[in-house]
Amino acid sequence: MVDVTCPRRENLEPLIRYPIFQHAWFVSDLEKTCLAWHRAVGAGPFFITENHVTETQTYRGQTFLTPLHYAFGYHGETQVQFIQQDEEEPSIYRDMYKKGEEGFHHIAILVPDADVRTEAERFAKAGYPIASELWSHADVAYIDTRDLIGCFLELHGDNDEIRGVFAPWIEAQENWDGVTEPVRYRKQSV
Repeated sequence: MVDVTCPRRENLEPLIRYPIFQHAWFVSDLEKTCLAWHRAVGAGPFFITENHVTETQTYRGQTFLTPLHYAFGYHGETQVQFIQQDEEEPSIYRDMYKKGEEGFHHIAILVPDADVRTEAERFAKAGYPIASELWSHADVAYIDTRDLIGCFLELHGDNDEIRGVFAPWIEAQENWDGVTEPVRYRKQSV
C-alpha cells in the first residue's frame, strides 16, 4: 500500500536501497508447504529447522523466546523461507496472521552487517518502526513496512559468517537432481 499523498521528487532516494534476496511466507505446515513448492515450481531442496529460539531476539522491544520452525531453500537465485509458529504468542508473524491463517510475510535484503542498525533507524525516522531485532550469524532487524509495501521488511546483515550458512543450501540446490529428498531436517539452528 503505497502512500500516494507523499510527493515524489526526482532526487528522493528510495527507502529500500538493496536488492531483494529473499521472499518469506508464514505457513501452518512447513513440510507440506515445502513439498507443494517443490511440486509447483521445482524449488528446493528445503532445509527445516524446528523449535528455533534465538535468545537475542526481541519483539517490539521485549525479549522474544517463542519457538519458531523455519524452512530455507532456493528457487533459482532467490532464497525462499517458510516460517511456522505454533504458539499464539504476539510476534511479527502474529501481527499479520492468526492461528490457522497463512500468507506472504516479508521480503529480505542483505545489508552490510555494520550498517543494519543505521538502516533500521533510517526506516524508523521515516515512520516505519523496528518490530523485531536479533543476532544470528549477523544482525537482523524486521521493519514494519506493511503500510508502505504490504508486508514486513527484513534487514539482514551480510558478512562472511552468514554467507557460510547460506553456502550449503545454494550448493545443494546447484547439485540437486530435482527429485531426491526435497525436504531435509537440520539439527543445528540458524
